Amino acid sequence: GINAEYMGKKGREKGESSEGANDGFDPNLHGDKIDVYFKEQNGRGPDHNREQKRKKRSGKWIPRAVMVDLEPGTLDVVTASAVGKAFKPDNFVFGNSGAGNNWAKGHYTEGAEIVEQAIDVVRKEAEGSGHVQGFQIAHSLGGGTGSGLGTLLLLKIRDAYPDRLTKTYSIYPSPKVSDTVVEPYNAILATHQLLENADQTYVIDNEALYSISVNLLKEDHPTYSFLNYMISQVQMGCTASLRFSGQLNGALRKLGVTLIPFPRLPFFNIAQA
Repeated sequence: GINAEYMGKKGREKGESSEGANDGFDPNLHGDKIDVYFKEQNGRGPDHNREQKRKKRSGKWIPRAVMVDLEPGTLDVVTASAVGKAFKPDNFVFGNSGAGNNWAKGHYTEGAEIVEQAIDVVRKEAEGSGHVQGFQIAHSLGGGTGSGLGTLLLLKIRDAYPDRLTKTYSIYPSPKVSDTVVEPYNAILATHQLLENADQTYVIDNEALYSISVNLLKEDHPTYSFLNYMISQVQMGCTASLRFSGQLNGALRKLGVTLIPFPRLPFFNIAQA
């Protein structure tokens, strides 16, 4: 859901319709880096001069995103959403059983069964891009899939691409807004994996999300889509230097060098003005 909201927002920012068609893309207005997070259906992107001259260009941009879950229901919600048609159907990888809020199921049993299929899709996306800076994962640490399978994917990506950066947007659980009693265990087990394998982790606190929604934005009953919207706003700020030309922190590695004092402390506290 976070990924779908984030990609949808980036698409609208770049002048796309909800189906990925480029209704009004203007390189001067929308920036020259649309192909950082999107790929054109029959081309490489607007910043390649030889591509600019091609007459037959589809004008349709597909997000470079892979959606992974251990149950099909949540991915069906993404498919049925306003931006669902923009995503490539082959990039949806899902199991049938779910993780039952159990980190071990996501990391060792149910998750291990589909992780190779997910990594194959990730590899195809990586091979289809000109220069891979790194990989971005959005996951929640309270449940079994986000924490268990999310960190397993991170481990596999680290094995396959040891010289590429990995960044995660990790939603940490809170006792005040908790679904299940085992959330702290899942979060601790996942954090251990993040320490070892993630280069940058952007910490999103569930309790802070709810308090901002209720106290500041006066949303009495915030929905998941509203919370995803807020997270995507912060993600847009964090990735602005990657999506638009400029001098400051124009690459993932620059961002890490500037902000990380010790290799095992890559946890960022993020905010939005």
